[in-house]
Amino acid sequence: MPVTDAELHARFRPLFEKIAAGAVERELSRRLPVEEIAALRDAGFGAVRLPVEAGGAGASLRQLFALLVELGAADSNIPQALRTHLLCLRRAVVGGAADDPVLRGRLEQVAAGRLVGNAISERGGVVRNSSTTVLRRDGDRLLLEGEKFYCTGTLYADLVDVVALDEDGSRVSVLVETSAPGVERIDDWRGFGQKLTASGTTRFTAVEVDPAQVRPAPTDAHQPVRQGFLQLVQLAALAGIARRAADDAAAYVRDRRRNWPYGNADLPRDDPLVQQVVGKVDAAAFTVAAVVDAAAASLERALSEPGHGPAAELDVYRAQSTVPQLVLDATSELFEVGGASTVDVDRALDRHWRNARTLAVHNPIVYKQQVVGAFALNGTVPVLSLSPGVAG
Repeated sequence: MPVTDAELHARFRPLFEKIAAGAVERELSRRLPVEEIAALRDAGFGAVRLPVEAGGAGASLRQLFALLVELGAADSNIPQALRTHLLCLRRAVVGGAADDPVLRGRLEQVAAGRLVGNAISERGGVVRNSSTTVLRRDGDRLLLEGEKFYCTGTLYADLVDVVALDEDGSRVSVLVETSAPGVERIDDWRGFGQKLTASGTTRFTAVEVDPAQVRPAPTDAHQPVRQGFLQLVQLAALAGIARRAADDAAAYVRDRRRNWPYGNADLPRDDPLVQQVVGKVDAAAFTVAAVVDAAAASLERALSEPGHGPAAELDVYRAQSTVPQLVLDATSELFEVGGASTVDVDRALDRHWRNARTLAVHNPIVYKQQVVGAFALNGTVPVLSLSPGVAG
């Protein structure tokens, strides 16, 4: 029997509530959610998409994204920190692991409760789809050398998936233990939002690599479900931000007794204008969650109907074209429910807009709107470069 929503909620919702209870304190003190992510791992969240017989919960793609929205409401840093790991779970249902011993071994690691981070992007003048991180041979050893940035979630991970160039100049994916000698993880992410994703530097100095953990990295061959999945994780986090912002706004007003001298009621909760603001923010939260669910359903359809992949990717891009602005507007307008006390640092209500703004810049809206428009007008399929960088 497929796992039910109620069973998943019973398993994970109490943990999400504990994570939410400490979110403001972590934000104010910039305490990384190391314990919280470890608790998720121990509860089996990292394997939630794996079949039950493989050690997972057997959740569907739609169920996963519903959980991610709830987790994003608890702490929007955490879905983003787990994004690379969740991509590993996607591979489990796409298939291919049975015929690929390296991939099969990686999925076994996930089933055992281990978390995977990433080391893909590099700073500086690196040419697109290239890398200054290299895998070189030293006698009978393979050694990994280089430095990566934007290594989201790697500080929380047991393993890190590194993209490098081998001695033939081919892109390879190398799975490395984060505790291996020569691996240095540095918490130097300085964004004004999503401060706790640990999206900093990872340095590799003569790290010995198991040849069995090397496989070809994705190339420019387009993989629409993969790209749609990665972006939808961020949209789920945005939907979670909207829900928490709506709940925080309502909680702020509900307990407040002080109203404007020109207010329309003795209590702010009875003031029609305040009710309108809270209603608008709450409606935005409902809308973006529904959009994420619809896009997740489209991605799930593509798993059983590969021909639907491009359409599913476009559905995610349609969501990407609308969700961020709705969330940015909602997380700004929530301050209209009160006066100067809404900007009290201890409330940390500003974190909602800062986190939403930071997530939104990962995939600029204008590019997604152009892609959707080009398809609607000319049937043009999206083209993607797998790694950012300067033109070659």
